[in-house]
Formats: sequence, structure tokens, C-alpha cells
Amino acid sequence: MAKGIWIIIEQSNLAIRKVSLELLSQGRILADQLGEPLVAVIPGKGVAALAKDVAPYGADKVIVIDDDKLEKYTTGAYTSALNKVIRNGGPRAVLLGNTAIGKDLAPRLAQRLGVGMASDCTGIELADGAFSFKRPIYGGKAFAEVALKAEPVLATVRPNTFPVAEPDASRQAETANESADIDAADLKAIVKDIALAVSLRPELIEANIIISGGRGMKGPENYVILEECADVIGAAVGASRAAVDAGWREAKFQVGQTGKTVSPTLYIACGISGAIQHLAGMGSSKVIVAINKDPDANIFTVADYGIVGDLFEIVPLLTEEFKKLVS
Repeated sequence: MAKGIWIIIEQSNLAIRKVSLELLSQGRILADQLGEPLVAVIPGKGVAALAKDVAPYGADKVIVIDDDKLEKYTTGAYTSALNKVIRNGGPRAVLLGNTAIGKDLAPRLAQRLGVGMASDCTGIELADGAFSFKRPIYGGKAFAEVALKAEPVLATVRPNTFPVAEPDASRQAETANESADIDAADLKAIVKDIALAVSLRPELIEANIIISGGRGMKGPENYVILEECADVIGAAVGASRAAVDAGWREAKFQVGQTGKTVSPTLYIACGISGAIQHLAGMGSSKVIVAINKDPDANIFTVADYGIVGDLFEIVPLLTEEFKKLVS
């Protein structure tokens, strides 16, 4: 089989990121439509064992690029290694998650390969062998259909866009080891260490449930009620730009156009007015619940369910009800 769809697998501490499993699941569907193979590409150090973890999600072949220089992500090393492997393999399409790494790596690969790319996609269509990508524009107010002429077509896909397929434990995949062959000129930066924040809550961009607080939280000390609720339902805790600008939450928790773009199954907005900037970051959530004292708050225009009232009374009540449901 020639060509094929390639998924660049992102891993953290040898654990595959959920968005990569989502892409494998959707890639399997697209590969079947094309009648071509689905290939998982795993760069890193000591990642050979991950080959068995991607096969159940649909990969026909796994390309392992194992090198000491790929232990910690750096733009130069990953771009150099993947550029050469992609050129040699000649895939029809290359897909990455629209994560911090994906957003950094994909445009550089596109430049090296001399092709265009579509970023932050929320849909992929395949008709007569040609790909088209759906992506939000104008802060999520409209969607563009993007077609790329040159191959390989390159795109980053927003986490939580596609469901993860049920893994097939009996599925086997061919494994190939490729040399990183990194150019010395590309090693302009060396990461010595990465300090990871330890949290039992899911990462914001991959969380299925997010509960966020805005200006209506009145202060940083009040986020504890959101955290208590989040811990009951396995949610991540987010914040609006107003809350971050006020110093109530760290910037890494900001949801919005200048923060993180999320697409959870459930988004609970507490004390958030619904500024356009915030809606651009969470408008693609499957179900939106808004809690606000102001019945005219803009957040209610996009909410599937709205609760007009005091969040300091409502959220604790929801937490108690969630505890009953979970137990």
C-alpha cells in the first residue's frame, strides 16, 4: 500500500496523550475510506514499548523514532527528525493534536515540507480522495472549509473533537524503527529539565468536563467551591481572562481566545459574563451550563442550560447532588 495517513503520537512520561488516541480512531475511519494504511509515528526516548499501545486503536504500522535527543521536546530536534521520516515515507496526510507541542511543531514541518497546513480543526471530511478541514474563524463565529493542494496535507486537530474508539486488543501492527538523523544545526536549544505541576485533575484542554469561574467568583479564595465540585465529577478547573488578569488564577487555567481553546463534553461557567473572547475558547463544548445572577448575561446566549442565581448557593448544591449520583 502506498501513501497512507500518519498520526504523530504525543506522549508525556511515556503515557500517550488522549488527543493522539482520538486521532488514531478517526484516522482509522479515513484510512478505510481511502483503502490506505494508518501509520502511528512515535518520537521520543525509550518509546518502543508504546507501539503495542497504539495498535489496538487502529494503526496498521508503527514507526518508532527513538533517540536521546528526543527525550524532551525541543522544536529543532523534533522538526529535523520528523521532516526526514515524513519525506522518506511520503504519506498522504499527517495529523497532530492542536496542543502546545502540535501548534509549535506543525507549522515548522509544513515549512520544511513546502506544504500548507490547517490549524485547530474541528472536522475532517474526505470526498473523492481529497481532504477538507473545518476550522473556526472570527473567534468561533463562523467556520471555514480548508482544502490543501500539496501532499502531504498537514493539520492540527482540537482535542475532544473525535471520540476514542473501543480498543481491539487482538489487533497487531507492523513496527519499524527509524533513525532520528538530527542535523546538528537544528539543535539550537537543549532542554535540561522540565518542572511538572502535579495534579489529580485532568489537563484543561483534554478534560471531558470543565468547571470555570469568572469575575463573579469575587476572589481567589472562593475557587475552592469549584475545586470541590470538580473533584467529585472528575473535572478540570478553568478561569476567564478577568479572573486571571485579577491574579486569582494562573494563566495556564485561562479559557478563551488569548488562553486555551477547549471542547469538553460538559462546560460549566460560573460567574462568567460571556465576553466574546471567552466564548471563542469554549463555544465548541458539547453541552454548556451557565450559572449567573444576571439574567441578561451574554453567556446565556450560548448555554444549553442556564441557572439564574447566586453561584455561591448553587454550586455547593450541585456538588452535593453530584456526590449522590457518583455514589
